[in-house]
Amino acid sequence: MVLWTAAYERAHGDVTMTTAGTGSGAGIAQALAGSVELGMSDAYLSDAQSVSAFDVPLAVSAQVVAYNVQEIGDRHINLSGPLLAAIYSGAIAYWDDARIAQINPQLREDLPHARIGVIRRSDSSGDTFMFTQYLARTATAWKSGFGTQVAWPKLPDVIVAKGNAGVVDSCLKHEYSIAYVAVSYVAQIGFSGLGYAALQSRDGAFLLPQPDTMEAAVAGSAIPADGRVSLVDRPGPNAYPIVNYEYAVVRRHQAGAEQADALRSFLSWAIDPAGGNDQARFLSALNFVALPPAAREVSRRLIAQIK
Repeated sequence: MVLWTAAYERAHGDVTMTTAGTGSGAGIAQALAGSVELGMSDAYLSDAQSVSAFDVPLAVSAQVVAYNVQEIGDRHINLSGPLLAAIYSGAIAYWDDARIAQINPQLREDLPHARIGVIRRSDSSGDTFMFTQYLARTATAWKSGFGTQVAWPKLPDVIVAKGNAGVVDSCLKHEYSIAYVAVSYVAQIGFSGLGYAALQSRDGAFLLPQPDTMEAAVAGSAIPADGRVSLVDRPGPNAYPIVNYEYAVVRRHQAGAEQADALRSFLSWAIDPAGGNDQARFLSALNFVALPPAAREVSRRLIAQIK
């Protein structure tokens, strides 16, 4: 949104937009309450929330699992939903656990006997929504469900951090830690000397979040008329398992016609391949990919209903 609003304001001198990073929970709540015009989230609205607001898909994003294990170097450790559920519930406590070593024969000699520092978000978060949905869908032992906030298993030394930036900073400060982070932070993860995992897909492949694997996850999912759909753990040999639409949360009825016109104009520009969905100009900088045609059409229809 920072990139988009700056570009949009330059082209539309009569429009001023202000952005703030709050976490998805706060963004959704403020949009529903009418204290902001748009909220942004990785998490789609509940049935009750969608009575008064839309989820408008804007782009395709993903999530990575980062770690601070210097012995691994620049190699990618393989991890799965069941292993992550065991780590986040305390059933796996050390990096050289036999279950981790089993799916990482290439790293077996380098996995340290070091306690895993578990990092999670403190704020209500779309990233928490995606990550816990991956655990809930892939691990029968995961009992905390999924959502922007969940009742996490109680661990003795859990590390909590606010926002993606706070999570990356905490991961950097705590050797042998693990964390879930938005794919837009991959460059920062690399610059910080951290690593991120190849995650196991539904079809059993260990995949990295790249344009082709993200697009493969979207290709395997039809999108309903209201835009609300999970792209987590989709089938397909090349489908990265934690993918989602980035949504704009916007109220169906605005304070006036001028406000509604301005929102329709901006959102229409945002989903246009010649505007905000320009891959090279905007999306690649954040490791996002553009909306597929079917999703763009759903977004157009939803935007047209803003009154």
